[in-house]
Amino acid sequence: MLDLTNDEAQAAYDCIRGTMTVGYAKADLMSEAGENVAIEYIDWARFNVAPYQSATHGNRFVNNFANPAAGEEYGNFEVGGPMPVGSVLAKESFMVSGKGIVSPGPLFVMEKMPEGFHEESGDWRYSMVMPNGKVGGVTNGTGSEKVEFCIQCHVVAERDSMFFMPEEFRK
Repeated sequence: MLDLTNDEAQAAYDCIRGTMTVGYAKADLMSEAGENVAIEYIDWARFNVAPYQSATHGNRFVNNFANPAAGEEYGNFEVGGPMPVGSVLAKESFMVSGKGIVSPGPLFVMEKMPEGFHEESGDWRYSMVMPNGKVGGVTNGTGSEKVEFCIQCHVVAERDSMFFMPEEFRK
């Protein structure tokens, strides 16, 4: 993976964004509110100024989006309280090889569910959509074992199972 400046990371994203959104949109990933997250996330607020590398997401470059139900509260980052039920966070990802080849990665999704949905996850439903639109796993659903690593990682976060991007990337 290459080290990229913010401008280079944004340029790489601009080149692959269409491919990513078309691939993800093939998924039928409905939120409790009836949103097809794999299609609608791209119109939500983006909270980072440029794609940044996330070590916890395979060192991929990522962008963070939040639906209107999550919006302002998510933007409080570490100082906010628990997220309201119905909050959906989407993190699209892509890789850049050492030779500069850009390729899409999974779309990672967290949805705050009603109390009692899944105690171990803090009532978050984790989903992963592969670049071809195949849903790789959903908490309490098909392939749930494939998103267990999400729960194990996020459950240690100080604020409602959420980690936040480095401050220099925040809007």
